[in-house]
Amino acid sequence: MRIFLDANVLVSVLNKEYPLYSYSSRILSLAGKKSFELFTSPVCLAIAFYFAEKKSGTERALNKIRLLVSKISIADTDRKAVMMAAQNKAVKDIEDGLEYYSAVNAGCECIISEDTGDFYFSQIEVIHSLQFLEKYLLEK
Repeated sequence: MRIFLDANVLVSVLNKEYPLYSYSSRILSLAGKKSFELFTSPVCLAIAFYFAEKKSGTERALNKIRLLVSKISIADTDRKAVMMAAQNKAVKDIEDGLEYYSAVNAGCECIISEDTGDFYFSQIEVIHSLQFLEKYLLEK
């Protein structure tokens, strides 16, 4: 399963923001597992770096980002994604549109975000971290 991680999921891990950290770190631990492939976008990484730098300083934030990008895939945010986000009249926040179309173009089946309402226009599943764990990882 290809999963796109929104910036707020990355920030919660980089800054150890509880209680979300408990769920989002578990999702990030799926990196390298055969049945899951984790993606994010350059936009999400920039946002995550900004908040990590505010909390931890530049050097530590850079080290955290380096470790993160060594574990997960980066979805392209190319001209196609930009044009799709700009042309979709349902998209009111260009950042969310860029993330969405980066996820779609990478073949992601779902987006994990704590702000699921930001993706009201999504044609793929958008789910909170805890909901993802309950739906896809916990034994039924």
